[in-house]
Amino acid sequence: MSIVKIFSDSTSDLPQGWKDTYDIGIVPLYVVFENGTFKDGVEITPEEVYRRVAAGGALPKTAAPSPADFIAAFQPVISSGHDIVYISLSSALSSTYQNALLAAGEFPVGRVHVVDSETLCGGIALLVMKAARAAAAGESAANIAAMITEARNRVESEFVVDTLDYLYMGGRCSGMQNFIGSLLKIRPVLRLVDGAIVPVARIRGKKEKAVEQMLHHALANAADMDKELLIIAHTLAEEDAKMLETALRAQTSVKEIAVIHAGCVIGSHCGPATVGLMYMR
Repeated sequence: MSIVKIFSDSTSDLPQGWKDTYDIGIVPLYVVFENGTFKDGVEITPEEVYRRVAAGGALPKTAAPSPADFIAAFQPVISSGHDIVYISLSSALSSTYQNALLAAGEFPVGRVHVVDSETLCGGIALLVMKAARAAAAGESAANIAAMITEARNRVESEFVVDTLDYLYMGGRCSGMQNFIGSLLKIRPVLRLVDGAIVPVARIRGKKEKAVEQMLHHALANAADMDKELLIIAHTLAEEDAKMLETALRAQTSVKEIAVIHAGCVIGSHCGPATVGLMYMR
């Protein structure tokens, strides 16, 4: 283990290989149905979430880890003499960041650094991998936290949902927006701006047109992309992810393009067949 251990939460949706290679700690959020509460990615899968919603029609709630959850995860690492940098889900979307701060306050000053990613899913993963590689190279926790705080402003995250139903059931769009969107077959292209989700395009017709618009937005910034890593994230949208991967490999010079599967919390809010594209400027 390096002198600094990197932590994130389950909404980073890191592939297991990355977690194993860099010894990255994950604190899971919760998925809450009427008949039970489950740890994201530990006690329930995205496929099970979609089956439950399809069978019962009720969308689960999601909940942040408690300060006690963070303390339990951090304590063994601090006791072993290592420092921690924790990179959280956007504070505009969840209380996860605030709960991690409360937990950090239970340890000696400077031992646990908490950074608000101001993004989600693959956007967090980009920052986590940057931090993990810096930790492996021997950087201090304070330097890594400062680096990630600067880098988060350069993360670009966009995604396309297949249906507005999940956003509507989760209170992230109105009943009228859902009705009109479904009636006219409008597919929004959504972007993370200052930590919050905002629509940047509304495409009428097939979902493929919205995915192509998202690709167009990315390719317009191809010259300014960080060339180390680009992430495509999806919830049961393999064909869309493959199309994006093929196009980006052909039209950019990014060294690594990773396709990852979004987990239960992301899927609970966006629904199946969502696809996203995340890179750093």
